[in-house]
Amino acid sequence: MNVRSLEFLIPGDLQAATGGYAYDRRIIAGLRALGWRVTVHGLDAGFPQPSTAALDHARKVVAALPEQALVLVDGLAAGAMPQVLQAHAARLRLLALVHHPLAAETGLAPRLAQRLAESERQALAAVRHVIVTSHATKLALRNYGVDADRISVVEPGTDKASPTRGRRGETLQLLCVATLIPRKGHDLLLDALAALAASRWRLTCVGSLTRSPQTVERVRARMQRLGLEAQVTLTGEVDAATLTQFYSNADLLVLPSRVEGYGMAVAEALAHGLPVLSTQVGAIPDLLGTGAGLLVAPGNADLLRAALQRVLDEPALLESLALGAATVRGTLPDWQQACEQLSCVLETAGLQDSPDRRG
Repeated sequence: MNVRSLEFLIPGDLQAATGGYAYDRRIIAGLRALGWRVTVHGLDAGFPQPSTAALDHARKVVAALPEQALVLVDGLAAGAMPQVLQAHAARLRLLALVHHPLAAETGLAPRLAQRLAESERQALAAVRHVIVTSHATKLALRNYGVDADRISVVEPGTDKASPTRGRRGETLQLLCVATLIPRKGHDLLLDALAALAASRWRLTCVGSLTRSPQTVERVRARMQRLGLEAQVTLTGEVDAATLTQFYSNADLLVLPSRVEGYGMAVAEALAHGLPVLSTQVGAIPDLLGTGAGLLVAPGNADLLRAALQRVLDEPALLESLALGAATVRGTLPDWQQACEQLSCVLETAGLQDSPDRRG
């Protein structure tokens, strides 16, 4: 048996421009560079609310995996197919990769959130080990009955990036890098900006406009109602070079997320030395430390507005935050470190007892 052979089950489009898929792509590439044979198995994009056909396909994929294979299942699928995992828990060495709990997604109906929470609880009980991308997610999984010794934190890495050039004009250039879905809080950001003098700021929102068409429709309607169409630009997804240019030209990253597993856009901003205004969720407080940005409670447009007003009114504050971000920039882990850590976790966790032997 090749202990450095991994079967990786991922739902949807691996090339999608989201933090979770970006993490998966970088981990796959990094493990292969370390000598792992990683085989990617695509599952239906309907997860975490799969159709009957999607579940049938997942059953066939898992059933076809070789005896005692080391299998990593992305949490977007793992938490939604507990019966599939339970059926193969003794035959395979199953692990789950959880970016954030499924039931934590913003905007879910209470009954659906409850169903997803119970489904994920059962699924995580069926795997030998759970990998998460932040200590905050590890703490969250206590509510799912997962013992701390069955969870390993492997935070994302960052790429070396050219530093931002700093503020260059009277108009504050704000950047938000996030898929337009409810939990990213674009609605809160628009409400916060509506009360600020329009001549003093511009906002560029970079992120998919196709993942949640209803959210995009609501955001566009809100922009029109608040009279912000001239100050706010929705670019959709952009390539890496264009995104780097946006980071370089910005004065402040604003990420008003209600929920985050990690906060990869924050890490990317800091890699450019760009200060951040965000919320106290996921790993964001740990990333920012005490001097690289401002934090407010999630879900509160008034607090977000007050923080933005401070940045507009206190030029010295933004300069101080930029210095803090430049300091953090030199301390961020890289992807090589992240992949080496995950490689060690996979080798160790694969030897743990299967669920039926844990008692």
